[in-house]
Amino acid sequence: MNITIIGTGKMARAISTRLLQGSNNVSLIEHTPGKGEALAEELKGQGKGGSISAAHVGTLPGEVVVLAVPYHSAESAIHHVLELLPGKVLVDITNPINFQTMEPLFPGGSGAEEIARLAPVSTRVVKAFNTTFAGTLMAGQVAGTQLDILIAGDDADAKTKVTQLIESGGMRPINAGLLVRACQLEALDLLHIALQSTNNIGFMSAIKILP
Repeated sequence: MNITIIGTGKMARAISTRLLQGSNNVSLIEHTPGKGEALAEELKGQGKGGSISAAHVGTLPGEVVVLAVPYHSAESAIHHVLELLPGKVLVDITNPINFQTMEPLFPGGSGAEEIARLAPVSTRVVKAFNTTFAGTLMAGQVAGTQLDILIAGDDADAKTKVTQLIESGGMRPINAGLLVRACQLEALDLLHIALQSTNNIGFMSAIKILP
């Protein structure tokens, strides 16, 4: 599958690594000139048949677009590709948190729903990857255990595409329901982040759903 990742930070690197392991083709959109090319060069050869490159300015080649930027940068990132988003699957990995108070920015709502309102109507938003840390995604597992990726969205076909991407990277997709459930997914990650300092875990833990 062809995927565009907006961002070149730790999560963009980690998700790219997993997608390349699934033989997908990844295009990177950068904010800082040169970072896309540098990351693509670094990750070349990581996959099993896929490819990675920096996307040309003004293009959005992937049928699936991953918004891999901090929440405070999401509106600007969407604005820059707004005319190219109609019909795309937009994967929101962000967590809207006030890191000074460690409180959610949208109590009772979600950043994913705000992003859906910013995007064109035909853009299909799926929440995913927000409950996993970059280090665990790079490793592909925690303590020898497969990573669970919780996803939420209103469009069944969009969720199927994201599910296929998750499975191709050796992870297990968990359907959390409609996009309204992004509120709980974002709250879950806030708790997960808080647990790191209270338990000295070092952001190498994972949330696991057992039958």
